[in-house]
Amino acid sequence: MSSQVAQWMEPDEAHAGEVRKLSTLLEASQALSATLDLHAGLTRVLEILVRHHGSVRGAVVLQNENTGEVELEASAGAIAAGKRVRFKIGEGVIGQVVQSGKPMVVPRVSREPMFVNRLSDRPELREQELSYIAVPITVDKKTLGAVSIDLRFKADRDYNRMSKFLGVVGSMIAQAVRVHRLIQADKQRLVDENTHLRNELKERYDFSNIIGTSGPMRQVYEQIAQVARTNTTVLLRGESGTGKELIAHAIHYNSARAKKPFIKVSCAALPHDLIESELFGYEKGAFTGAHGTKKGRFEAAEGGTLFLDEIGELNLATQVKLLRVLQEREFERLGGTETIRANIRLVAATNKDLEKAIAAGEFREDLYYRLNVFSIFTPPLRERKPDVLLLADYFLEKFSREHGKSVKRISTPAIDMLTSYHWPGNVRELANVMERAIVVCDAQVVHAHHLPPTLQTAESTGTNQTSTLRDSMDAFEKDALLDSLKSARGNRAKAARLLGTTERIFNYRVRKYGIDWRRFKN
Repeated sequence: MSSQVAQWMEPDEAHAGEVRKLSTLLEASQALSATLDLHAGLTRVLEILVRHHGSVRGAVVLQNENTGEVELEASAGAIAAGKRVRFKIGEGVIGQVVQSGKPMVVPRVSREPMFVNRLSDRPELREQELSYIAVPITVDKKTLGAVSIDLRFKADRDYNRMSKFLGVVGSMIAQAVRVHRLIQADKQRLVDENTHLRNELKERYDFSNIIGTSGPMRQVYEQIAQVARTNTTVLLRGESGTGKELIAHAIHYNSARAKKPFIKVSCAALPHDLIESELFGYEKGAFTGAHGTKKGRFEAAEGGTLFLDEIGELNLATQVKLLRVLQEREFERLGGTETIRANIRLVAATNKDLEKAIAAGEFREDLYYRLNVFSIFTPPLRERKPDVLLLADYFLEKFSREHGKSVKRISTPAIDMLTSYHWPGNVRELANVMERAIVVCDAQVVHAHHLPPTLQTAESTGTNQTSTLRDSMDAFEKDALLDSLKSARGNRAKAARLLGTTERIFNYRVRKYGIDWRRFKN
């Protein structure tokens, strides 16, 4: 009885071998799942095979997706220094495994003339008789590579069982390779998308794309070009709707910081009791509800540009902290003691009269001088009337595309109304007017009646608009005649056909309104 117990307690060699295999699979699984570094995980798996199964060396080869060649990805054991570890599919035993997708066993390497040992050729191994086993690494019925081991030759070794066991290891490796390639593909997609978006933003906000050729705008372009490639603090001043944010973008994307973040903060949109934590961040427990550490906008903009819009709305307490950041280039999170360096470029904007705010005690004078290093005044639209038509054409094309319309141009009377208006809302108001016109327009031309009522009244525009029914009808008829002549390039017969009338009646109307049809010929 005691001998039976002893026999039960001491596992035979076969049982021990199965335990080693299970232990190998467990450790290999842990090694592959413990890291995102494929090379490190595969190397660890091969080292486990060497340790548990007496392997002389092991190797994993994978097919290069670009070249199609098979390359060494990881190895353990004896590997010849400087030996070429790249070969074509079908070349050598392991190349045939990748090509066929089937395992191969070479019990005695020395007796196999076709064996091409490209992963080791060291003299100390030539005296040993080796056995070689290679199995494919397959994902979705596609062979991606192979895993191989070299064992010391044993006449009684069960190569079939060993090959199947190595096949299980190969399946585990295949899943790890699949996950790695998915991660790499996703990472590359994000990199490509990020690069594309950055290039798109750079093109979009290139200051040469800012619309306007008037004298005041040429001065703005000149100032942007002067300051963009420096790290100087910029203060943008001007009325609401004049494009200060667009200029801030242009400064950033034409600077050396273009590849770093552009972070915008609207000081007027955030409550006074939250603006400080938003700008500088906070530590856990800094106040009720601060359950963790949060980085502020200054940290988010590290290396890039921080744009503080409506900076005139900052409270005095936050102004003090902002002044310190501009002076010392450092700050602490709310409730924290660690000093954080601020490597950012600050661009601020306001439509507020800061000089009056200083006199009223609402804005710190020392902060004003820190901000007012390089000021750019964005001119109101009423001071750049030559740009109105350029902007209107730009918005015409933009909103026609967005709303799926085929509106091609603006009629002459509508142009007159646009250029006569005083635009208290500046470019933002013009954009809204043109979007409304596109929405209500049911033809290819924006006419005067498509514009909002505020532009069509004498009180709003400061122009002497006609008010009688006859005058309004005459104005509409003249507008239609001009549009048809433009479309027909001065060809009166074609223009008459466009309006569905005879050439005689058309010419009579042209003479009635004193229209010079010749100027449309070119």
